[in-house]
Amino acid sequence: MKKKLLVLAAVMAFSSILAACGGSKKSEPSTETKTTVAEDGKAQSSKGGAAGLDLAVQVGPDPETIDPALNSAADAANIIMHAFETLLIVDQNNKIVPGQAESYNVSEDGLTYTFHLRDGLKWSDSSPLTANDFVYSWKRLADPKVAAPYAGDMLAYVKGYEEAAAGNIDALGVSAPDDKTFVVELSSPCVYFSKLVTHATMVPVQKASVEANGDQWSLKPETYISNGPLKMIEWVPGSHVTFAKNENYWNADKVTLNTLKFVLMEDSNAAYSAYQTGEVSMIKDVPTEEIPALRDKEEFHVEPNMGISYIDFQNQKEPFTNPDVRKALSLAIDRDYLANTVMQGIGAPAANFVPAGVSDVEGGTYFEDITRKNNGGDFFNIKDHEADVAKAKELLAKAGYPEGKGFPVIEYMTNDAGYNKPVAEYLQSCWKETLGINMDIKIVEWATFTPTRRAGDYQIARDAWSLDYDDPSNLLNLLKSTSGNNNALYKNPKLDQLLDEANSTNDVAEHYKKLHEAENMILEDAAIAPLNYRNEFWLQDPKLKGTWYSPYGYWFFQYATME
Repeated sequence: MKKKLLVLAAVMAFSSILAACGGSKKSEPSTETKTTVAEDGKAQSSKGGAAGLDLAVQVGPDPETIDPALNSAADAANIIMHAFETLLIVDQNNKIVPGQAESYNVSEDGLTYTFHLRDGLKWSDSSPLTANDFVYSWKRLADPKVAAPYAGDMLAYVKGYEEAAAGNIDALGVSAPDDKTFVVELSSPCVYFSKLVTHATMVPVQKASVEANGDQWSLKPETYISNGPLKMIEWVPGSHVTFAKNENYWNADKVTLNTLKFVLMEDSNAAYSAYQTGEVSMIKDVPTEEIPALRDKEEFHVEPNMGISYIDFQNQKEPFTNPDVRKALSLAIDRDYLANTVMQGIGAPAANFVPAGVSDVEGGTYFEDITRKNNGGDFFNIKDHEADVAKAKELLAKAGYPEGKGFPVIEYMTNDAGYNKPVAEYLQSCWKETLGINMDIKIVEWATFTPTRRAGDYQIARDAWSLDYDDPSNLLNLLKSTSGNNNALYKNPKLDQLLDEANSTNDVAEHYKKLHEAENMILEDAAIAPLNYRNEFWLQDPKLKGTWYSPYGYWFFQYATME
């Protein structure tokens, strides 16, 4: 298309993306300071004691929330995962290993999980942490008054969840027979439940602090009581949030940090400047125009992210209530051009919805490959886009808008980070030239963007998802009508039933079979429009060692050292 050339000219200053992890090798600490916490919660440095590193990084702007139950964003989850720890955790090799629980067992029918906590667990304020803290925290997650976005995704298969979600939180099937034993009863088997347990929302929170401080408990160091490797010592909104080593953490001897300072920046140029001056040793947000000069340097990392970028159609608003309209807009997108030209090779064109690298039933097999085999090809015709364009025009005419005649001007909402604006400009030109549809672009700051999108106060909006665990259900469940992360407000009882059946079977093969059916349903109905499979990219001081990146979108720094 001619207008593609205009878009390309507009984004030539931008370059490819994706992000990779640092190493996971541990070494001895390298400085002579240690951090203590004064009565006012501020960090104080003094000579002597165990050595450790004072590290500053940038992984995003001011978080909307760092209350584990309320958060649904990856930037805040990066912070939460340093302050808290789940029963089971994912290590640097992406294996599920013991966390707060030293072991667990599952009943033969798959309905009862019994977690055995480690001896002597404590909160960061040194008070004892017991199995009852998990009982309280999981019931809080289910409480409709809390309105946790992830509640339905994480707890749907716990016995009594529907009653708990209706207000009777004591009906939730969690109990503590003693201080070291946490029992979870499921209403039906869930073949990936051990993966759910590793999610950031499933951490314990301290009842005394939450109930004494209400919604404000997560905003101040003295009340943000945690159980992970680090504890908060300072938060200056718009500037930084700083954590120090939690001496009460069960594995504190392995933590190499004195302090970890999350510098809060939304502007990638400001982040890059901070990196260049040495204010921070790692930045997630790299200016796209700098990438051509950086891509071959040791400090530039690119790593696959088990995720996908897509766009939400507000399914409850005209004209997006019509599936033919949604599908026409989706098919019109040239995903190969978008990924490899507009985004300069960031990831790969999304030929389906579930991204590459997500496992299928047999070890060593992948969901996307099986989708391709089952369907005789991909859903989107990446190699012959004109075939998809022809279908798009037919569908738009069927919906009553031949060549876009009579179609209202639509609005696309996005935040201005990475390639988000060039992508919006491409969609604007694509839909105009291909379908005769006019679109306005609305740029919104991140702090406003996420709650606005969640509330459905938009027509079309950018979205993205990094899987929280290696199972397609984590992505497909987003489109359930009950999901708090269903930003598209898509409602399809048939899909709900199919996903419920997939997630409640104890037959792993049946689980994946029904998930393939669910993906096809989502794509045929164009609930959303996939764009590209994601990668992550960042800059990191080559001397910074002992960190690692998880393909679920998290960086881990607690064992970092500086050569």
